[in-house]
Amino acid sequence: MTKILANRLHHTAYVTKDLEATRAFYEDVLGFPLMATYCEKDELFGKERTYCHCFFELADGSALAFFQFADAEDQAEFGPDIPSSPFIHIALQVDADAQEELVRRIAAAGIVEPQTYVLEHGYCKSVYVTDPNGMILEFTHDDPRAAPLDAERRASAHAELKRWLAGDHHNNNPFRAAEAA
Repeated sequence: MTKILANRLHHTAYVTKDLEATRAFYEDVLGFPLMATYCEKDELFGKERTYCHCFFELADGSALAFFQFADAEDQAEFGPDIPSSPFIHIALQVDADAQEELVRRIAAAGIVEPQTYVLEHGYCKSVYVTDPNGMILEFTHDDPRAAPLDAERRASAHAELKRWLAGDHHNNNPFRAAEAA
């Protein structure tokens, strides 16, 4: 197997219309500390632009980052609304205790359905919440029964994709197949 050259996610970045609402959600509600704030002015894409770039830390040292521009034209150019779709989201791995604590914090902040919901995928249980920008975050806890399937999933990943692309769309999630039976 070829060596994977990326060690881990460093950060993922988005543009926000309200850095303080974003800070309050990520730091005060979820407990991700604000680890860095860079206030910058750069020549970017043919124009001098002034912006603030905030990073909220995850346990592995990676971060969720958000930009806000000082100039309304720059904000409009680079800050299109974040699509709000259950299929466009960030998924963060958590353990069972952390997932329970996040559910408690989300509820204590008064965030209720449809801004938050739980899905049992079988191989993991996921808690979803929508941030102040409309972005969906998933906090997923892997089911310990899924770990023994990891080697099989890696070995069959290409064949399963090829099967799907060829039109064979049968279910291969043993947890969901068991539920359907």
